[in-house]
Amino acid sequence: MLWCKYLFWFSCAVVFYNYIGYALTVYVINLVTKKKKPEQNEYLPSVSFIVAAYNEEDFIEKKIKNCLEFNYPKELIEFIFITDGSTDRTSSIVAKYKEVILLHQDKRQGKSAALNRAVQKADNEILIFNDANTSVNADAVKKIAQHYYDQRTGGVAGEKKVLEMAGNENQNTANEGLYWKYESFLKQIDSDFYSVVGAAGELFSVRKELFEPVSSNVILDDFVISMKVAQKGYRVRYEKNAYATELPSASISEEKKRKVRIAAGGFQAIVMLKSAFRFWKYPRLFFLYFSHRVLRWAGSPFCLVLAFLSNLALVLYGSSRFWITLFVFQLCFYLTGLIIHFFFPENTTFKPAKLIYYFIFMNFSVLAGFVRYLKGNQSALWDKAKRVQTQG
Repeated sequence: MLWCKYLFWFSCAVVFYNYIGYALTVYVINLVTKKKKPEQNEYLPSVSFIVAAYNEEDFIEKKIKNCLEFNYPKELIEFIFITDGSTDRTSSIVAKYKEVILLHQDKRQGKSAALNRAVQKADNEILIFNDANTSVNADAVKKIAQHYYDQRTGGVAGEKKVLEMAGNENQNTANEGLYWKYESFLKQIDSDFYSVVGAAGELFSVRKELFEPVSSNVILDDFVISMKVAQKGYRVRYEKNAYATELPSASISEEKKRKVRIAAGGFQAIVMLKSAFRFWKYPRLFFLYFSHRVLRWAGSPFCLVLAFLSNLALVLYGSSRFWITLFVFQLCFYLTGLIIHFFFPENTTFKPAKLIYYFIFMNFSVLAGFVRYLKGNQSALWDKAKRVQTQG
């Protein structure tokens, strides 16, 4: 059963490297080769701020007012809202604001097609994409624009923040915010090392000349657009002081909808971006892409399964107490997640248990996304996950 031991330790090593080892490696390299950060500048390029909105009548007016309060010269920014396929009052609300360019067609073709159409209308050199259900800080556009002073910068990824809710309700979805803090840390060290590998659609930017239209069937348009910019030899920078804030998912089941869809899109993106595996062309980009993204989707979840099954095989074939102890530890780990799922799905207050549950939940969602990808039934069109409702 020597092969089972090798399989177990290999699987554990992949998971450890993906979640901890790679981040530590890059962080230490960044410390040793610390570069002087670029000085703040007042570079103010012309900007097209693009918002794709589908049936957002409850939030869209607040969104427009949020945009009009940006601290950026009015003559250098245009706002384009595209509401294709919306069947509520979203487009009519947008039409009331003369400061905003409205693009609308009754046919719904998905976000990727909407973004492609909006970019054709955009007149300015920098494109900033933003989700309609988020609020953006007033200095975000200026903070993003300053990075483009460096001609090697092809894109800028903003930060996604999940609003923390008061009270004890929605405890498990509070881990969504913790997860994004972890992702933000990874984006920062990736950016310091070389480039962000895949921006979040809540807030990201690219040079218009580098924008490459994406197929209408693409699920993760934000990831594919930003990765194609990086593959052209440009860097995608991270700007933590430009952030889009959104409410957490209304429940863990709503969050699962998002995670499974993202995972299905991740496998689709890996296949679409085969050229990103040419490590000899951009070795640092490949290193980050493989360590951060590919292993997250196509490595760790499957290795968790392999670690459990190989450990089980060692126990069944009469291995030592050491392997029995490891298997008991794994059983306790997964049983903790099952107990929370079935008995405390929304109000767990013990933080270590919450973290265990969310870790299992994320990786299970990836496996479910893989099955959905193989079946080919994840449409680029989707019903957005419900968010926590605020009072007032």
